[in-house]
Amino acid sequence: MSKQVITLEMLNQLTSTRPEPVMPISNETDEEIIERLRYRFNVLNDMTRAVKKGDVRAMIVTGPPGVGKSFGVEQVLSRHDLFATIAQDDKLKKYEVVKGAMSALGLYKKLFEFSEKKCIVVFDDCDSILLDDVSLNILKAALDSSKRRVISWNTDSKSLKADGLPNSFEFMGGCIFITNINFEHVRSKKLKDHLEALESRCHYLDLTIDTDREKMLRIQQIVNDGMLDSYEFTEEEKLEVVSFVAKNKDKMRELSLRMVLKVADLRKSMPNSWEDVARITCMRGIR
Repeated sequence: MSKQVITLEMLNQLTSTRPEPVMPISNETDEEIIERLRYRFNVLNDMTRAVKKGDVRAMIVTGPPGVGKSFGVEQVLSRHDLFATIAQDDKLKKYEVVKGAMSALGLYKKLFEFSEKKCIVVFDDCDSILLDDVSLNILKAALDSSKRRVISWNTDSKSLKADGLPNSFEFMGGCIFITNINFEHVRSKKLKDHLEALESRCHYLDLTIDTDREKMLRIQQIVNDGMLDSYEFTEEEKLEVVSFVAKNKDKMRELSLRMVLKVADLRKSMPNSWEDVARITCMRGIR
């Protein structure tokens, strides 16, 4: 039995009581958009490998939440760190993903920890370091275009002394920044200046997923690539999950791959009431 491929036209037919044609935002066809997105994510994988090898020192990846930015980067890096995983020795690990807030001193310590060649620090939605002047200066030194990149901490710190860390060191590793911020749309003058300083030192990859149409096509692409296979759904059940998200895309709390998985979880665990529960837990304004 051949595998059914979900298309946007199919979803439109299933989710609209009065079918209307999808008005293209650009001259691109759905197939062209899917191919563009696939190519961008292939570039993301290639660039991650280049940072890991040390051929590229830094990269910024921007796109909306829940489209697979972090997954792609971590998947590539985890393959390279397979030996450390098998040995179950974190000391052998050559990369770390940092999430949430981080102080300037914490940034200095983390870069020192991963300062050797082919080591990488991935900053995943760790945007606080972009707003702090001291953190930004540390990053500018870490990603400078000179052959030797020396980072210094010139103020007295009991914490550095307690940890036995030097006041300066050479950083030979790489950095990857994963963010939801589209640098081109920032209006704040301070933030814009900070981002431009960082962008000038990094390769900048915009995944170009800005509209609901592009998000739905990305969902379609990844589902067709097997994202829901582990649920062991029938093709009809799989289509029900995706069409539910498509039908309610304007009300979903987030239009993303994560949301599709949330709905799939409900479809699997509550086969008789999943739609009602999904409306309450995954949608806005439902009473």
